[in-house]
Amino acid sequence: MPETYVSEAMAAAVGRELERRVSYPIAASDIRRWVVAVYYPEDPPRLFWDELYAATTPFGGIVAPEDFNPFAWMAAEPAGVPRREGYDPNSTETRLGLPSAGLSFQLNGGLQAEYGVRMRPGDVITWVMRLGGYREREGRLGRMLFTDMEATWTNQRDEVVKRTTSTLIRY
Repeated sequence: MPETYVSEAMAAAVGRELERRVSYPIAASDIRRWVVAVYYPEDPPRLFWDELYAATTPFGGIVAPEDFNPFAWMAAEPAGVPRREGYDPNSTETRLGLPSAGLSFQLNGGLQAEYGVRMRPGDVITWVMRLGGYREREGRLGRMLFTDMEATWTNQRDEVVKRTTSTLIRY
């Protein structure tokens, strides 16, 4: 087993863009469908679907819940529904054109989110994911490679909607 999984090329790639998507304009009906599904069987809060009520709130109109995903159905750019073929625990490096770390298994290590302005009907969201960094740790199964991916979501006014950091654990 190598002394470290992180090659010089991998370390040099930290901060590079992995993926970029641009949403279609968010429709009020997209938000309504989302909240109906999320709050079922309860009624969703009126802020998310009742235009007259939402106009009386500090938001001044309908907004999306912070966990709303405008890419849940389809992206405008790249066009269509994103598809990933098969299971590849080394796909992070593959997407960056780097040699594989040679790992066989992958687990979800969690997600952290920090929220900014709310998404509204008419917003177009740009999502950019970058390689955030690598770290290693010994575990019961041997050395594990933790890979952080940082995503920034902005609206058409370049206001931050949210930032997320997702962690992959590979061994």
